[in-house]
Amino acid sequence: MSSRFLHGANVFANGIRQHYLRYGGKGPVVILVPGITSPAITWGFVAESLSLHHDVYVLDVRGRGLSSTGPDLDYGLDAMADDVIAFASELELRQPAILGHSMGARIAMRASNRAPGSFSRLALIDPPVSGPGRRPYPSKLPWYTDSIALAEKGMDAEAMKAFCPTWTGEQLQLRAEWLHTCYAPGIVRAFNDFHDIDILPDFATLTVPAMLMVAGRGGVIQAADEEEIKGLNPSLQITRVPDAGHMIPWDDFDGFFLALGDFLSR
Repeated sequence: MSSRFLHGANVFANGIRQHYLRYGGKGPVVILVPGITSPAITWGFVAESLSLHHDVYVLDVRGRGLSSTGPDLDYGLDAMADDVIAFASELELRQPAILGHSMGARIAMRASNRAPGSFSRLALIDPPVSGPGRRPYPSKLPWYTDSIALAEKGMDAEAMKAFCPTWTGEQLQLRAEWLHTCYAPGIVRAFNDFHDIDILPDFATLTVPAMLMVAGRGGVIQAADEEEIKGLNPSLQITRVPDAGHMIPWDDFDGFFLALGDFLSR
């Protein structure tokens, strides 16, 4: 498949520089919001396929990639949600869909609830459902901070394999190249928010069509969580990728798109 990457660009929105990559350029607009340590470029292989039928904008969440970073920013969930709202407004994207992975799915829900009518639908890919009084998030904080510390010094794909042993060489190389752009204090704040902020009430107040994609081997969302979430939002569509871990398209690319189906185009 020939590349459908159009350009990278920056926009000043919500008081910060937001960097994004755009793919495709035609069809319904989708804003792709990555997870806690995934700069936009690491989702390029997914955006390429989405862009066959969509106009895709992949964000560098604040404190990651080429977007604004540093000690003076707020790295809380509401601030990141307001970034997405302002991004769509600044670029005059009319009711785009959001596809959010992990932390990005939590951001997508919070953005939709904070700005009713701004987004058309949400594809929520394996969001952490940890929170006060709930089961902790399966990954541990040192997995992030230790790898970032090594990346800041410079590491190669072989060294990254210790953290992501099932990834391909190309995936490891890209993560090794870009992980140093993840601002460690911002990552710590987001990780702590996984445990300090209960995201489940956000499911109950969604006013747009939403789907929840569950990783069968991720351990992030379990059967009891699905039941609770379904009770909060009976209209929610739930799909599963049985043989994938939390990084679903990395583990099962075809399974990811099979589970996604035509949801973003309806």
